[in-house]
Amino acid sequence: MPAYNAERTLEKTYKEIPFDIVDEVILVDDKSSDNTSALAKELGIQHVIRHEKNTGYGGNQKSCYNKALEIGADIVIMLHPDYQYTPQLIEPMSYIIANDTYQVVLGSRILGKGALKGGMPMYKYIANRLLTLFQNILMNQKLSEYHTGYRAFSKEVLKSINYNVNSDDFVFDNQMLAQIAYAGYEIAEVTCPTKYFEEASSINFKRSSIYGFGVLWTSISYFLQSLGMGNFKIFKGIKKG
Repeated sequence: MPAYNAERTLEKTYKEIPFDIVDEVILVDDKSSDNTSALAKELGIQHVIRHEKNTGYGGNQKSCYNKALEIGADIVIMLHPDYQYTPQLIEPMSYIIANDTYQVVLGSRILGKGALKGGMPMYKYIANRLLTLFQNILMNQKLSEYHTGYRAFSKEVLKSINYNVNSDDFVFDNQMLAQIAYAGYEIAEVTCPTKYFEEASSINFKRSSIYGFGVLWTSISYFLQSLGMGNFKIFKGIKKG
């Protein structure tokens, strides 16, 4: 759980986690200004890490995944503690990986009508669709979206890509998917309802624009790397699948 000022939504999210299959919970607090860390410990979350300085969304995830591998996790699921994504999909996402059907599963807001029904702003929906089309063409994929924050991975996937060289900002998510696709892993998607409300985290238009340009460059980098016309650091050490 990559957390930043999640005090108001953490408990509700945590209590819906299906602990019949979830063994360990990791929360990384990226130097929140509220009581996220204290509440996490009060709730009994086993692994609470607090950054001494804010590292960004990508930097937070790096700490999450590094800790998960350190404690020997077989399946790792990123769940935002802001209650934007329902914890009830943890079970089906886990089973897909546990049954060795796919090694990566995304909770897609675009499959079905989850995004707009849940209150996604129209400009974000349109940008999502355009960016996804561009990425699918350059990366030879058929995903419904690349921008969901609900993701599940097998430990093999996390060990086979060097996610620690990725950006500490929001484009980390896209760089990670580019690495996974470059390594040859197929990616599954499940329909995911989502909720946009005051307490749910969301980046503003300026940050969204910066993210969008980062996504475009990541896709171009993947395309050039696949053609042997580039040598980008996010793909170094990854055996092309």
